[in-house]
Order: sequence, then C-alpha cells, then structure tokens
Amino acid sequence: MRSPGLKLALLLFCGAMILAIGMGVRQSFGLYLQPISADLGWSMASLGFAVAVQQIVWGATQPLFGALADRYGAGRVVFAGALAYAAGLWVMSVHRSPLEFTLGAGVLVGLGVSGTGFAIVFGAIARATPPEWRSMALGIGSAGGSFGQFAFAPISQGLIDALGWSEALLALIAFAALIPLLGYALSGTPAKTTGEGSAGSLSEALAEAAKHRSYWLLNVGFFVCGFHVAFISTHLPGFIAACMLPPALGATALALIGLFNIIGSYAAGALGGRYRKKNLLAGIYLGRALAIGIFLAAPKTELSVLVFGAAMGALWLGTVPLTSGLVGQIYGTRYLATLFGIVFLSHQVGGFFGAWLGGAVFDLTGSYDVMWLVSIALGIIAGLVHLPVADRALRPATA
Repeated sequence: MRSPGLKLALLLFCGAMILAIGMGVRQSFGLYLQPISADLGWSMASLGFAVAVQQIVWGATQPLFGALADRYGAGRVVFAGALAYAAGLWVMSVHRSPLEFTLGAGVLVGLGVSGTGFAIVFGAIARATPPEWRSMALGIGSAGGSFGQFAFAPISQGLIDALGWSEALLALIAFAALIPLLGYALSGTPAKTTGEGSAGSLSEALAEAAKHRSYWLLNVGFFVCGFHVAFISTHLPGFIAACMLPPALGATALALIGLFNIIGSYAAGALGGRYRKKNLLAGIYLGRALAIGIFLAAPKTELSVLVFGAAMGALWLGTVPLTSGLVGQIYGTRYLATLFGIVFLSHQVGGFFGAWLGGAVFDLTGSYDVMWLVSIALGIIAGLVHLPVADRALRPATA
C-alpha cells in the first residue's frame, strides 16, 4: 500500500506532466501559423480567430468540466479531454479550409485543453494537499505547464523543420496519448465532506461567490492574464518575423518564456504560502506592464527579444497558483475546480481577444504596436484591481 506522501508525490508528478503536455502543445501553436499562412495563403486574422475560438471553448466548458471533476473525479475528465485533444490535432493536420482548421484548433483542442487543464488538475491537488503546503504544491503543478512550453517550442519547431507543419501536428498526437495514463493518478471520486471552509452544496458555493466583490475582481485580473498570454504566445513569433529577425528566434523566445516560468511559477507558489497572494498578483501584473513597455521602446534585436522572453517567463503563469490559491483560501477547496473554472472562463475571454485582435490589428495596420500598448494598459489595471481583494476565508475551517 502506498504511503500518503508517495501518493501525493505521484499525484503532483502526474498532474504536472498532464499540464506540461496540455499547455505545452497548445502554446506552440504560434509556430504553426506562419508556415500554414505561407502554404495555404490564409490571413493571420483567420488563423488567429481559430486560436481565439479555442480560448472561448476552453473557458466556456471549464466550469462544466470542473463541476464534473468535483463530482466524479478528475481522472475521468482528463481521459475524455485527452481524446478530444488528439482528435483536434488530427483535424488540424488534415484540414483544407479555415472552417475545418477552426473545428480542430478551436473547438476540439479547446475541449481537450479544458478537460486536461489547470482547474481540473489543481482541484485534485488542492484537495489532497494540507493547507500549509497547498500554495507550493499548486506552484509545482503550474511549473509543469511552464516546462511544457519550454520543451514543446523546440520540439514543434524541430518537427516542422523536419516533417512540415501537417506531419508535425500528427506527431504531437503521440504526446496527447500519454495523458490518459498520467490521469490514472488523479482518479477517484472526491469525498462529499472534503474541503475546509467550503459551502455545503455547489449551488450554495456559487451563490456565495457571486455575492462577493472579490470574486469578480479576481475575474477581472484573470481576464488580463488571458489576454497577455494568448496575444504573446500566438503572435510573438509573427512579431519577431515582422521585425526581420530570424524565424527560429520565435521558438527560442517561447522556450525561454517556458524555462523562466518554471522558476517563476514555483517561486509564486512558494511566496504565496508566506505573503499575501493578492499583493503578489498585483506585483506580477504591474511587472508585466513594465516589461512590455521597455520591450516596446527598446531596439528590436535578438538580445532584446531573449531578455523580454526571460522577463515575461518569470511573470507568465505565476498568476495561476496564486489566483487558484486565493479562490481556495477564500471559498474553500471542495468546489475549487468549479469556482476556479468560472474565473478561468474570464481568463479565456481575455485570451480570445488577445489571440483574435492580435491578428486583426496586424492585418489592418501592418503592426502589433497597438496591441502592445493595450497590453501595457491592461497590466496596470489588473495590478490595481487586486489591491482591494478581501482575502480572508468566508467560512471557518472545519474539522
């Protein structure tokens, strides 16, 4: 019989690897847009729209999948999500029209990422982790997603160079096939009494959160996070190409974001156990605004791109363990997958606008400058809205 410590370690490892594959594959999609556009003659707006649809499908279904995981266990949801993910990659590979590409990259991959994403994995981790270690555990899980971006950016670029974009997408299906095996560690139905300080029923938890101003402030902040992440991960390779820099630099920059976010996510989780999470979140968003402003003003060289990638990486997904940790801290962990799933919907609405507007603005103006300026303004707003968050638990911990 496995000890509780070994079981938790296995859960953390498998959860981190699920996020590494699920997040890493989709965050490498920006590398495919330029070769697809050049090969098929499609506009960046149409390709960006498909990725934007993915953001919305992911976000819109996250509360539903979160509720299913809260009731039936994360393992079953992860299995279904992996099947949708693999199907989406196949459709992306064989598509021959923008509508088919949107069905694959937008709808099916969106369902796949939703079923294997943060809310599902974090709900399982949070319920299995003692409160004093929870923030760090969530940081480790988030670092898994960061490792995926670090690993899959060069993997995807190498596959594209060796096989072409269509066959490269087919090759990624092999990685999606590993997710159900990893999901076995997340199997099991959550106990009805699990989750200190949680409301008695899901409807009570939803009503409680809806009446609490801080819940909506967290939604606003996470909207900005989604906008930043989707815009940069989708369009940074195109921005680099527009600056007449080597195309391979795009993959390097995305990998660097992933590498530094391994450190940033772990650090955010560790610091979240010692300092007020809302203040850390405010610092991350204001730091993003500063980093983008400096990058926009600086000469566009390989060095400035790499420095920007490192800076954004340190600030990339550290928001996830802190935001999900705040939701669990304030509202309890019993329905964390559902409540954080709703907050994540705001993230994905922001992601829709970041991915779609990035392509639309570039097609209209031939430049990404307007998007960078909007990103700076939103970073400042997100930093400020976290300061009034009331971060005390609404309910006392239960025995």
